[in-house]
Amino acid sequence: MLKAISPIDGRYSSQSSALAAYFSEYALIQYRVLVEVEYFIALIELPLPQLSHFDPDKKEMLRSIYSDFTLEDAEKIKSIEKVTNHDVKAVEYFIKEKLDDMQLDTFKEFIHFGLTSQDINNTAIPISIKEALDSVYFPAVEQLILTLYDLADQWKEIPMLARTHGQPASPTGLGKEIRVYADRLETQLISVKSVPIHGKFGGATGNFNAHIAAYPHIDWVSFANNFLGNILGIIRTQTTTQIEHYDQLAALFHAMSRINTILLDFCRDIWTYVSMEYFKQKVVKGEIGSSAMPHKVNPIDFENAEGNLGIANAFLGHLAEKLPVSRLQRDLTDSTVLRNVGMPFGYGMIALKSIIKGINKLELNENKIQSDLDQNWIILAEGIQSILRREGFDQPYELLKELTRGNSTVNQEVLHSFIDKLEVSEEIRIELKKLQPSNYTGNAMD
Repeated sequence: MLKAISPIDGRYSSQSSALAAYFSEYALIQYRVLVEVEYFIALIELPLPQLSHFDPDKKEMLRSIYSDFTLEDAEKIKSIEKVTNHDVKAVEYFIKEKLDDMQLDTFKEFIHFGLTSQDINNTAIPISIKEALDSVYFPAVEQLILTLYDLADQWKEIPMLARTHGQPASPTGLGKEIRVYADRLETQLISVKSVPIHGKFGGATGNFNAHIAAYPHIDWVSFANNFLGNILGIIRTQTTTQIEHYDQLAALFHAMSRINTILLDFCRDIWTYVSMEYFKQKVVKGEIGSSAMPHKVNPIDFENAEGNLGIANAFLGHLAEKLPVSRLQRDLTDSTVLRNVGMPFGYGMIALKSIIKGINKLELNENKIQSDLDQNWIILAEGIQSILRREGFDQPYELLKELTRGNSTVNQEVLHSFIDKLEVSEEIRIELKKLQPSNYTGNAMD
């Protein structure tokens, strides 16, 4: 760990370790083995004379090649790759050796039959992404959304001074402002989940050339659609070059980056509320906030999350922009880039866990929130001029502007004195004086 180049596998490995099952080199090899084995089994079920005498009871034995896959198996494939200098071909040779051991050698040339390496990569990687989303990413985002909704409910009756452009503005509710983020995340999570996971499967240049040449009577398009859709659990892109065009993957990455952007916005707001002392932070025994200033309790979890979200979005942006672009029927640039597909997931998970950790350290400082409201009666100018407009009072906005704009001395006494001088009915005067910073919150408390 201390010699890891990436902090994902070093300093932050405990936060991102769950992703190793989907995006490590070991995982990629295992997913490739899965696709190759399941493809071979699917071929067995076709009316191919050369496979008609395969014992169907041995299918589960074949599946054990990937279900019982070990680190030693992966290392064996890597050793084969040193000779072939081709990672997918090494997987093919490994499986053929397994068929030799199972005394199924007469069938082994149907391993990787008619395929190109991208039929394997462009199914294995989408499967790994789909399973990582379902097993790791979605639950983490959903947990945060639930946490935010819980906080929004817990703080729904706490009025808070809003600050537009950083200046005192019409009051809002703390719970409502937290709910804004929960709602945003929930909406974008629906968007992420709606992006279909596609894969490519169609031979060297996407036309089933070799398949049709060998078995022209087979409907290979229907076969491939069924194989990807019903066996591998992804959608087959119908028209491709040698590679998947990655447009849906780009859509997924863009959708994920929007979630990260919302989280980054949240982190900055919470950081600011901490700096305004609306939140205090729990002191963790033994922790040090500064090597020089003993008093410091820093919002480091939100800062950590912000930094990692930025890195995640840099990866997501590059993946989304690069992957859909390939020279003619294919070049190899997508291959090396796809090896980094786990990076934005890793940095994103680090950020999500940091945010949850930071939230759990927050302690509400209601006195400071109320104090800011009490010191900003000036914000009632909006409500007062609106009621006066309703009553047909002449130029109330301009009148309140003259009284309040840039005038930090406006307090309850000044406002009530102003109201007393207005030529309005006593009923309206009472209505105006009922306005207070803490009750001028609209429907923020609903």
